[in-house]
Amino acid sequence: MIAIVDYGMGNLRSVAKALERVGARVAVTHSAETIGNADGVVLPGVGAFGKCMDNLRDAGLEECVREVANSNTPFLGICVGMQILFDESEEFGPVKGLGILPGKVKRFEQCLPGMKIPHMGWNQLEITARSRAPQLRGVPDGASVYFVHSYYVEADVGMLAASTTTYGGSFISSVLSENIFATQFHPEKSQALGLKLLANFASIAGESVF
Repeated sequence: MIAIVDYGMGNLRSVAKALERVGARVAVTHSAETIGNADGVVLPGVGAFGKCMDNLRDAGLEECVREVANSNTPFLGICVGMQILFDESEEFGPVKGLGILPGKVKRFEQCLPGMKIPHMGWNQLEITARSRAPQLRGVPDGASVYFVHSYYVEADVGMLAASTTTYGGSFISSVLSENIFATQFHPEKSQALGLKLLANFASIAGESVF
């Protein structure tokens, strides 16, 4: 069973429906016990970094998520659910994150004419860690996925990046570290390629998929 962390932030039902569509058993839950015993864990997130951290703390799930992410359990972070894995964000901050991965979250700067913030819509992935990222199996280089964000992660690309994307400059669009895979884009909104990624994650978590 894959647990989707319910802390009041994120497109929970959209993520759940997408995982169910690829054949995974899913529980949307705020139970630390259920999350701790799950075969895989998904941490979605939308909105402000600080609000996500506050909600996670208020739900009593901060340590639970940290423990699961630091275990061998397959873990998927989505959008702000990826960002809060890092040390801190400059959004209304600095605001401390979970500190599981080294790096900071920074705001896009409008560096090109016509560049809009937030970065919203379809953009391409440049796969940088295919050989060690089974989550990206069957996702081709140059695949288009769906983004909605004004902030991006600044971290060691060589150590953490599974893919990068260009918007003004190059930024990390997904990260990989042991059991953790996380995306700045929304797989649940990325049509067939997003479903492929979610199916890969479900398979890694031991869930049968179509």
